[in-house]
Amino acid sequence: MLGEGPQRAARARLSNERLEFLGDRVLGLLVAEWLAERFPAEAEGALGRRLAHLVAAPTLAAIARDNQVSELLAVAEGEARAGVRARDNVLADALEALLGALFLDGGLDVARRAVRRLWAGAIAVHAAPPKDAKTALQEWAQARGLGLPVYTLTASTGPAHAPLFRVRARAGQTEAEGQGTTRRGAEQDAATQLLERLAT
Repeated sequence: MLGEGPQRAARARLSNERLEFLGDRVLGLLVAEWLAERFPAEAEGALGRRLAHLVAAPTLAAIARDNQVSELLAVAEGEARAGVRARDNVLADALEALLGALFLDGGLDVARRAVRRLWAGAIAVHAAPPKDAKTALQEWAQARGLGLPVYTLTASTGPAHAPLFRVRARAGQTEAEGQGTTRRGAEQDAATQLLERLAT
């Protein structure tokens, strides 16, 4: 039937987006449950920082790379040549979609077992709760008498339903840029990039 191919592709994309949406919520619940069990004496704020780190796109992308999730992605030839399979956001979304599918197919227990196996290394890395990048950058700058880092919005593009923000972070005389789908996310990315630059 004429047009069936594009319609099927559109349904597949929609299906993956719905699986990502579901997988994101399943992951948040299961990681929160795990953290509460593993760190029974920690306050909510510390648990929240651990949770934010473990469900962040860079963590998901690293786990996806470690488990060759990119090999499961069906992408157009041109996109493959452009390196789409290696992008953090693509890998993170794919991992969330896989968790959503696991939940729908096998239920919460199956998803829980997968999360605890795949995230075992990530949850064990930090003996103390990790600091978010903006907090770490602020502490670094203040310890050196540089005052508070400055964040400047340099660009805001894309449609209303899928915006992309670019932010420049500055501490002392050093700057770095980051991007994200929210301004706060872009600031965190900029702080991360700046911390990496300051560490070299």
